[in-house]
Amino acid sequence: MKIVLISGLSGSGKSVALRLLEDLGYYCVDNLPAEMLPELVSTHIARGEVENLGVSVDIRSVLDINEAEVQIKMLQQQGHKVEILFLEATEAILVRRFSETRRSHPLANQKLTLLESLRKEHEWLEPLRALAYCIDTSKMNAQQLRYTVLQWLKVEREGLLVIIESFGFKYGVPSNVDFVFDMRSLPNPYYDEKLRPFNGLDKVIQNYLDQQPLAQEMIEDIDQFMSRWLPRMQVESRSYVTIGIGCTGGQHRSVYVSEKLATRLRKNYKLLVRHRQLAKLAER
Repeated sequence: MKIVLISGLSGSGKSVALRLLEDLGYYCVDNLPAEMLPELVSTHIARGEVENLGVSVDIRSVLDINEAEVQIKMLQQQGHKVEILFLEATEAILVRRFSETRRSHPLANQKLTLLESLRKEHEWLEPLRALAYCIDTSKMNAQQLRYTVLQWLKVEREGLLVIIESFGFKYGVPSNVDFVFDMRSLPNPYYDEKLRPFNGLDKVIQNYLDQQPLAQEMIEDIDQFMSRWLPRMQVESRSYVTIGIGCTGGQHRSVYVSEKLATRLRKNYKLLVRHRQLAKLAER
C-alpha cells in the first residue's frame, strides 16, 4: 500500500493537500493519532478496497513524534511505501492567515499567544520535518500548492530525491533549501533588451549562456560539489535534498543553471525542478 502522511504547521495548507489526495482517489483521514495508523492500514488491507491512503497527522492530535517515527518504520518494514509531506510557511504569513480566517491555533487552549503557539508547534514537529519532503507555502496560492504536491506525487523514486529550485534573491531565499548557490556573478541577459523578455527555458537565453565561459565553469563546479556530497547524504539515509539556485530576478541565469544541473544529476538521482519566479509569472 502507498501511504502519504501530511504534516506541518497549522495554516500552511494541509487541508488543500489532503483534498488533492482525495481528488486523486486516495482514501483520506484527517487528524489521525499516530498510534492508530497501523490499525487503519490493517483494516483496509483486510477489506482489499484501498491501494492508496492519505493521512493528516499534526499537532491537533497531540502528536507523539517518537511514536510516529516508530509506526512509520514499522509500516516500511512491512513493505508499505510511506511518503511524508511537510508543509510550512513563515511566521508573518501564518499570522496573517490566522488573522484573515479568524481561526484559533490548536495550542490556543494552553494560554499561549499565536506566535508562541506557532513556535512551539514548529519545535514539536521539527523531528518529523527532517524525514519529510518540505514545501514552503508562503508565496503560494492553493492552485500553486496543488501543482507542487502533484509534481512530487508523480515522481516514483528509490532512495534520495533531489529538488532543484531556481529563485530570485530580490524576492527572498526559499526557507526549505539545504544548499544555496548564487548566480549573480554571471553575465546577465536582462541587460540586453532583446533578451530581457525571455527566460532561462527559452532557447535564445540558453544559446546566450552556453557561450559564457563563467556560466559553464559555475555549472561544472556545482556539479562536482554535489556529485561528491550527495552520495554521502544517501548513505546517511536522507530522503530529500533541496538545492537553491538564485539570481537577481529568478528568470534567466538561475533557471538556465538549474536546468543544466538537473540534466547532469538526473543520471544518478530522481529529480524535481521548480522555478519559483516563473511559476509566479504564470499566475499573472
